[in-house]
Amino acid sequence: MREQPHSSDLLNWYDSHAREMPWRVSPADRAKGVVPDPYRVWLSEIMLQQTTVAAVRDYFIKFTKLWPTVMDLANAEDADVMAAWAGRGYYARARNLLKCARAIAAQRGLFPDTYDALLKLPGIGPYTAAAISSIAFDHPETVLDGNVERVMARLYDIHTPLPTAKPELKDKAAKLTPHSRSGDYAQAVMDLGATICSPKKPACGICPWREPCVGRDLGTAAELPKKTPKKAKPTRFGIAYIAQRFDGALLLERRPNKGLLGGMLGWPGSDWNDAPHPAPPITAEWTELPEEARHTFTHFHLRLKVMVTMINNTSPDRGEFLEKARFRPSDLPTVMRKAYDIAAPTLSATQRQS
Repeated sequence: MREQPHSSDLLNWYDSHAREMPWRVSPADRAKGVVPDPYRVWLSEIMLQQTTVAAVRDYFIKFTKLWPTVMDLANAEDADVMAAWAGRGYYARARNLLKCARAIAAQRGLFPDTYDALLKLPGIGPYTAAAISSIAFDHPETVLDGNVERVMARLYDIHTPLPTAKPELKDKAAKLTPHSRSGDYAQAVMDLGATICSPKKPACGICPWREPCVGRDLGTAAELPKKTPKKAKPTRFGIAYIAQRFDGALLLERRPNKGLLGGMLGWPGSDWNDAPHPAPPITAEWTELPEEARHTFTHFHLRLKVMVTMINNTSPDRGEFLEKARFRPSDLPTVMRKAYDIAAPTLSATQRQS
């Protein structure tokens, strides 16, 4: 009869191999009674969606220096938070971050600790609610991210492709989740997937669950989990209009709160579709640059034609001029910064000639 996996084996491994993270309380400190800060747990989980620990670590430290507590974040200016989030993508998360912080501030800054209560907060879905409840409050919730899905698929040799396999994988993960040290266990199984049971070339020989792992035994681990093939992403087109006054001020507009890049500063432009209609924000002599700004969003590729102009004190139909001293390219979302990087040499050369 095959040996069954036990959470205790994984926790023993985690006690010696836990990754150090700025938002995490180590197993040793947790054993001494140090309690995780739910604000830092929540913030890290929001930031880690669709990206990696390496990409988030320094950004998290910078962000928490600006806003050390949930009350600090709740009292922050929207524009400051959106500027700090620039370049991270998924800007709806930044808007929900503020909404959630303010909802918690209305509760005297106290995070709810249960899955159901957390799920009612803006921007918190099933995974995040389970992660916060487990990691911050030690409740035995089932945390299922991509790492955990991969571990469960290999451990039990589940060949049903994702996302169809999610309920089955969650059921397996739930049965392994212990009632003691639930938060450490949740982080342990994610660490296992990130460091040993990795997508390519899993290090099965040093895995604490190598003996009960069916995928390792059958030689199928490296090909799991199976995934349903993704549809090809369509390509959309658009126009970015970058106007600069001769004093260096740039014409920018804040995008509507809803939709892609909602609430972010950007260049006035056209709609993004198959045949964008020209919509310059100001009457001027525009020059089309030879290079496009290209960017990939979750559901489509975008190609932006970049148009530039130098003008005097003409009033725009859309947007407002931002003084040169106040303009920081880093405050722009990535696609808008790409457009600026393309336009900057032309604008600088034109300004020098004027």
